[in-house]
Amino acid sequence: MKLASKRDGRDGALIVVSKDTKTAVDATHIAKTMQAALDDWDNTSVALEALYDDLNQGIAQGAYDLDFTALCAPLPRAYQYLDGACYISHIRRNRAARGDKLPADILDAPLIYQGISHGFMAWNEPIKLPGGDLGIDFEAEIAAVTSDVPLGVSSAEATKHIKLFMLLNDISLRTLIPPELKRSFGFLTGKPCSSLGPIAVTPDELGDLWDGKLVSGKMNCWVRGKKFGELESGIDTPFDYGDMIAHVAQTRAFEPGTIIALGTVSNEDETVGFGCIGEQRAVEIINEGSAKTDLLEFGDVVKIDHQDYDSKSLFGAIEQKVAPIG
Repeated sequence: MKLASKRDGRDGALIVVSKDTKTAVDATHIAKTMQAALDDWDNTSVALEALYDDLNQGIAQGAYDLDFTALCAPLPRAYQYLDGACYISHIRRNRAARGDKLPADILDAPLIYQGISHGFMAWNEPIKLPGGDLGIDFEAEIAAVTSDVPLGVSSAEATKHIKLFMLLNDISLRTLIPPELKRSFGFLTGKPCSSLGPIAVTPDELGDLWDGKLVSGKMNCWVRGKKFGELESGIDTPFDYGDMIAHVAQTRAFEPGTIIALGTVSNEDETVGFGCIGEQRAVEIINEGSAKTDLLEFGDVVKIDHQDYDSKSLFGAIEQKVAPIG
């Protein structure tokens, strides 16, 4: 099933979207918001699925043509946002560019940080920042959304608690990140609000692209109107969503609506491009001695679209322009 949130207050209004993403129908009589649906998923999902079937059959009362510009983030405010760095090539290249090696324990546990969860931007919302000299970058990712996750859940059981997947642009400020990491207390100002793709889909909607551990398909990225990457998301990571969830759940349970992602999609094969500018620059430093590709500046546009092998968009695209505040 496909769900989205129509702009309405802070948390949006829940709608059901057709399989072809051409039509939609109000679902607030089932659950007012996406969060409300996740809070009672065992019950709401049944009713939402029935409405989805009606919509696809053309018999849903009140169905209308979907206007993507009317959509906010599927989950504008979440109780928790966890993001990893699970694609080893991404970590290795960035570390090599600054003269560092991979830590000896890199395969022991996934690297994860906790980001801003209280204000995800819509798919087309401008990335507004106070200055253009912050080292602005995008990061193309696929985020999972969970229901309740119990403390101590195993990796094998963890993915059963994933209820939705969404596209994610985890925005990074490369100028601010290095000094923050040197202080040994993690990201803060270097990680502003992120954005989510317009459509949230249930795992079954992905078919064979979801194997219970990873989501496959092509992560397509464009920067300043030019193709930047066409990466395979289902390879080149030793950690899957279950590993991520289980690692964090060692010491905490998850509230419904927790968002968790594996990090910037990256492949060992450099010829497929990159899921962020920082990694492209890292390769340039390694191979040529200096970075050639500019990070994002005011007026630049970045686009991300994860597609199946028939070039069909799975979550709707993210397309954002970088702009100054005000």
